[in-house]
Amino acid sequence: MRKDFLLNYQQTILGPLWLLFQPLLTLATYILVFNKLIGVSTGALPPVLFYLSGIVLWNFFNDTFLSTSFVFRENAQIFSKVYFPRLIIPFSQLGTQFLRFAIQFIMLLAMIAYYVVMKDYAFPVTFLIVTLPVTIVLVGLTGLALGLTFSVVTAKYRDIVNLVTFGVRLLMFLTPVLYPVNFVPAEVRWVVQFNPLTSYFELFRLSLLGEGVISPMNVGYSVGVTFLLLIISLLVFNKQGDKLIDVV
Repeated sequence: MRKDFLLNYQQTILGPLWLLFQPLLTLATYILVFNKLIGVSTGALPPVLFYLSGIVLWNFFNDTFLSTSFVFRENAQIFSKVYFPRLIIPFSQLGTQFLRFAIQFIMLLAMIAYYVVMKDYAFPVTFLIVTLPVTIVLVGLTGLALGLTFSVVTAKYRDIVNLVTFGVRLLMFLTPVLYPVNFVPAEVRWVVQFNPLTSYFELFRLSLLGEGVISPMNVGYSVGVTFLLLIISLLVFNKQGDKLIDVV
């Protein structure tokens, strides 16, 4: 896991500092485009905290999904030469992405602290704070489950790689990263709420920042979808593993 983390930043000027610069550059872009130009309201939350919280959590999901989606393609030689439980690789990827998330999450907490001290932001502390770690784990498991499933597909069909990358970008626009759920018109809000990530992002902001729209039914739906996807993906990954070694 440590090796994977360091390899990502070899032969780069800033090294691991990119972990901080990337979300900050993205944050500046989102504020300029969506908050200033388009006029997307972030409600009672400061735009910086709203967008940064979404960026940090989305990066965790996105990086977990993409890093596990190509497990067979990128580790074909290892899988064919050495026998070991193949699930070790995707779970190690999940661990690596969690480490990246933890660093960015600390930056988010530092930004919240700045707003509390310098901007008199009233930081809400409610019982929902206990759901924060659970929400983070569920987002990681959702990315892992989808990644395991698509790792089988990308191993068989190489041209699917571009479709996977495009698809996850499209999914971001159906997830409340750039906007709060209540910004979506009521007649089409069901489309966003059909996405299991929606409840997680809203619960993440609600538990951490005190702003979010959730319901027990929507959260239960998201948790159910996550575990269903995880069970299916584990079965597919284990069943197809041996067959794919000769295909990749």
